[in-house]
Amino acid sequence: MPRVSEAHLAARRQQILDAARRCFMRDGFHNTSMQDVIAEAGLSVGAVYRYFKSKNDLITSIAESVLGDASAMFEDLARHEPALSPTEAVERAIEFVDRQTGPDGLLRIALQVWAEAMRDPVLAEFVADAYGRMRGHFVLLATRARDAGKLPADADVDAVGAVLFGMVPGYALQRILSAGPGPKAYLDGVRTLTT
Repeated sequence: MPRVSEAHLAARRQQILDAARRCFMRDGFHNTSMQDVIAEAGLSVGAVYRYFKSKNDLITSIAESVLGDASAMFEDLARHEPALSPTEAVERAIEFVDRQTGPDGLLRIALQVWAEAMRDPVLAEFVADAYGRMRGHFVLLATRARDAGKLPADADVDAVGAVLFGMVPGYALQRILSAGPGPKAYLDGVRTLTT
């Protein structure tokens, strides 16, 4: 039997994840079955179960991807040279979020992940860890902003980082659930608060 290349295995795994993402975006986590994902992927039952033992495995893999992309972007903001002010960082984070809030945007999956984490302890642990790391990026950002004189010298960087991070999912929830406010209005509010 010929060996299958790593590239082929990775492509097949991604094919399944893409199919699951489409199903979850269309029907939600709870209304999507493994049979739905199998049909969407156009693969055999065995092929799908070779990569993912359950729907929860699919959800966790998609959550890792969605939250990993956001975390990488927030880390880039935290390490930006020169250090960004808190307002500049929130502006850039909101631009990223705004690109992800449309009908096919990854934040619609993130919202489902947040809800699912309320009932799945394994996913809850993963989400708590991921969000702790993301909040840590904002604490680093606040520390660097303070050290660059863009925050008061006595600023509580843990508190500032937590608030800055909270602005990002707060904006995302408002955009997804109530279609507002837009990025300009939100950022005008942020600027008003930070001046």
